Amino acid sequence: METIIAGCRSCGAKNRILLKKQHLNPRCGTCKEAVDLSNQALPVPLGDHDFQQFLKAAPIPMLADFFAPTCGPCRALAPIIINLACSYVGRLIVATVDTSHHPGTSAHYQIRAVPTLLFFRNSVLVDQMIGAPAERELITKLEQLLQ
Repeated sequence: METIIAGCRSCGAKNRILLKKQHLNPRCGTCKEAVDLSNQALPVPLGDHDFQQFLKAAPIPMLADFFAPTCGPCRALAPIIINLACSYVGRLIVATVDTSHHPGTSAHYQIRAVPTLLFFRNSVLVDQMIGAPAERELITKLEQLLQ
């Protein structure tokens, strides 16, 4: 399981938080105060074995970035995706799916080109973007999704 280590602003304790649970408003194991992940959140890596289960359990909207590690536009989009994970923590789950390692999920959603961004609300696909959009365009789309 992939984790991040987040320091508590109240007591200074270090907390290990699973990436797949960072959107659940984690609390410090020592003082029980909320842990602020706004500068530390990362996209959740998902694949064939866990995408559907994670999506069905998602309590908030989700953005899934389908990418390939050898794709230039995907690599250019990656820092924007990481920034979105930080900016929208607690309001939006940002996930990534490596299409070269997880062809089943890619086929299920008929991913024909990378990067492809899928937007889900209540486990239902509501929109998609194919290609690497400008950051402003992506933020506008996310704000519409979150209304």
